[in-house]
Amino acid sequence: MRQKIIAGNWKMNTTLEEGIQLLQAIAVQIKDNTAQVIICPPHTHLASFNDNKDVHKQILIGAQNCADEACGAYTGDISVAMIQPFVKFCIVGHSERRSYHGETNESIKAKIDLLLQHQIQPIFCCGESLEERNNEVHFELVESQIAAALFHLDESSIAQIIIAYEPIWAIGTGHTASSAQAQEMHAFIRSLIAKKYSSAIADRISIIYGGSCNASNAMELFAQSDIDGGLIGGASLKAEEFIKIIQAAN
Repeated sequence: MRQKIIAGNWKMNTTLEEGIQLLQAIAVQIKDNTAQVIICPPHTHLASFNDNKDVHKQILIGAQNCADEACGAYTGDISVAMIQPFVKFCIVGHSERRSYHGETNESIKAKIDLLLQHQIQPIFCCGESLEERNNEVHFELVESQIAAALFHLDESSIAQIIIAYEPIWAIGTGHTASSAQAQEMHAFIRSLIAKKYSSAIADRISIIYGGSCNASNAMELFAQSDIDGGLIGGASLKAEEFIKIIQAAN
């Protein structure tokens, strides 16, 4: 049975003090959950969160990004080796990184390789813009992103990847893909993995939804056969709402 995953992406929000308070508020409310809960705070929080032993049984910690080089003269970047002591997961290929920082499939591929070398699970993001969906090239676009960044991996490595489908047109816009639209793309992504590798491998990989998932739509989304949880943005900054999303995945 595939692992249900709820990952909170805090983006550029919370000071360290605010982050610790939010982390503890979430942890204290988690009860009897079967979904794996991951929090991806700003990099400035990682060391302190790692020291917060009280939440480790309830919540795992991830990073929001990493450099595509192992080390060197890259001012302001953070390497995989630097985050390794503090995290088990790392988001790569988020649409905001692609759009605002010009990240390419090639750089994302390099990040994935570095993460796997350091035993960190990548949360690989893919998805289309509204224009691409309206032009009916969304399947081809997502396939090209996945093929370029992931299909060089062998079976044991691809099985370590968590895929997050994030329709760009549904992030922070108030719009959400319908459960049928989300399921259609998730099923398509799983079929790509099955075609490249095998149905057995495809059935092992968690594919989560990352497009304005919230407490009101989470249960319907997570009830779909190929949606294995969510990559949650703004709703993960509100403890009560995030808990409701976690509960919807159980």
